[in-house]
Amino acid sequence: MKETKSLTKAEEQIMLILWKIKKGFIKDIIKHISDKKPAYNTVSTIVRILEKKGYIKHIVYGTTYQYLPAVSKEKYRTNCVQELIKKYFNNSFSSLAHCFYKKENIDIAEVDEALKMLEEIKKKNRE
Repeated sequence: MKETKSLTKAEEQIMLILWKIKKGFIKDIIKHISDKKPAYNTVSTIVRILEKKGYIKHIVYGTTYQYLPAVSKEKYRTNCVQELIKKYFNNSFSSLAHCFYKKENIDIAEVDEALKMLEEIKKKNRE
């Protein structure tokens, strides 16, 4: 996946479906769209764009294609967070953390879990 190739909302919607169903034909993807069903050609065009961007690959069955993710949801999520930190927080994790610090209704259990993960990262980097 080329990290500079961000996804539109429509592209991300298709990716969320493919991550959920693992693989499918265009008709399978359309079946999982919850709001107004787009035209077959519209979904097909979005899928081809995603394939050009490197997010999707396909398996050929005669004259039809079955599509599956070429990028894991975890990798995409990681790239999105890294891009968010770079774009809005001056590439500073502490600036991101400060943003949450200012939020008043933070779940203390989640803070404890985050601190535990940070301690594990510190230990790992020291080794």
